[in-house]
Amino acid sequence: MAEVEIVRRGGSGPKFVTGSLLRHILAMTAAGALGLMAVFVGDLANIYFLSRIGDDAIVAAVGYASSILFFSTSIGIGLSIAATSLIAPALGAQRRVRARRLTANAHVMAFVFSAIASLALWFAIEPLLRLLGASGRTLDLASFYLEILLPTLPFLSLGMTSSAVLRSVGDARRAMNVTLSGAIVNTILDLIFIVHFGLGIEGAVLSSLLARLVMMVVGLCGVIRVHDLMGRPKIATLKQDVGPYSRIAAPAVLTNIAPAVGNAYITHAIAPYGDAAVAAWAIIGRIIPVAFGAIFALSGVVGPIIGQNFGAGLRTRMRDAYTLSLLTMAAFTAVAWLGLAVAADPLARLFHATGEVRDLIVFFCRWLSPLFVFMGAIFVTNAVFNTLGRPHVSTILNWGRATVGTIPFVIWGGKFYGAEGVLAGNLVGGVAFGLISIFVGYRLVARVGETLRL
Repeated sequence: MAEVEIVRRGGSGPKFVTGSLLRHILAMTAAGALGLMAVFVGDLANIYFLSRIGDDAIVAAVGYASSILFFSTSIGIGLSIAATSLIAPALGAQRRVRARRLTANAHVMAFVFSAIASLALWFAIEPLLRLLGASGRTLDLASFYLEILLPTLPFLSLGMTSSAVLRSVGDARRAMNVTLSGAIVNTILDLIFIVHFGLGIEGAVLSSLLARLVMMVVGLCGVIRVHDLMGRPKIATLKQDVGPYSRIAAPAVLTNIAPAVGNAYITHAIAPYGDAAVAAWAIIGRIIPVAFGAIFALSGVVGPIIGQNFGAGLRTRMRDAYTLSLLTMAAFTAVAWLGLAVAADPLARLFHATGEVRDLIVFFCRWLSPLFVFMGAIFVTNAVFNTLGRPHVSTILNWGRATVGTIPFVIWGGKFYGAEGVLAGNLVGGVAFGLISIFVGYRLVARVGETLRL
């Protein structure tokens, strides 16, 4: 029996199948960027307030821990991508009953899968940190940080999945509020716990934990109370949906942990140059998402827009959306590079960076940041692959980038140019994979478009 569209509060039809694509892209990205960058600013605040203590070991510990947290967060992002890839086409085809069912089951599966992942990572904390190069007091601090935060991955995954559902329905503002609320709570609590009470790394952990809980609550309220997009989970439908969900989630998670693995390898490669180099890499790791937050947000916008048009059978709008997304990403990168180049020295001073830490930060901001355009191309194209049912292509490209496109370049760079060479090798190696992703992305859009025509 065909599903009947039921118009409920929260929207009467798919939003992205009509109107200016560029306007949709910019409006959704602006809202998403504000929310994402707020989260990244919250992470940056952790490093900033901790750097004021003047202890490189603490900053380095957060750097080591962040490599593993990046891995766990990537799992949550992969699970949310699966939700978008299923729910946006359902909304585009005006099958709201199916969308409500998928939303409920996506949240259940995101919680279960992320809980299993967080448990596995929790038992491997010390071996993973030692593998990255942590030792002594830095190892103890990083272990404490992770022992508290890793169990909160299920809450973070629920918040991310709710945000993905809100983007799928076109509610950019409430999707933004999920991450924005967490960032505001994180920053305010950092001021209270770290600055006022002097709790140091313990305060950073506590503020991050509470921020994740807030994100989950705000996201679920938007999905359930505002849009009424959460059906009642049922074992029978859960069994039916676990297959389609897993077929997207598994490669999407693998795709998203590839950069995390690459990031961990950079941490491992830079560790022999001392705590100062690791501290610089930790700070750079917080600067990147703030400076390029619009690109990260854009990659989350492409899927819902193309997904709705795919569900509606509009092949020309699919290709146009992809092209405009790439051009928008390039423009964002140029603006970010200009800002980083001008602000390089002030940024170093902001983090009380001196000596090698300061030199590495300035080197990245002025000379390496423009190469992020090729990473941006991969991020945008990943969304296209996932939405159009080819998540395995994203997996292959991202793991190629994290291995062949990272390891030999980092080894060669570190051998001849030290810590600066490690940072440069990481970005230079991504050039070829960025170009390949664009070529393959256009071919996939054309091929899917032909099937829609038939």
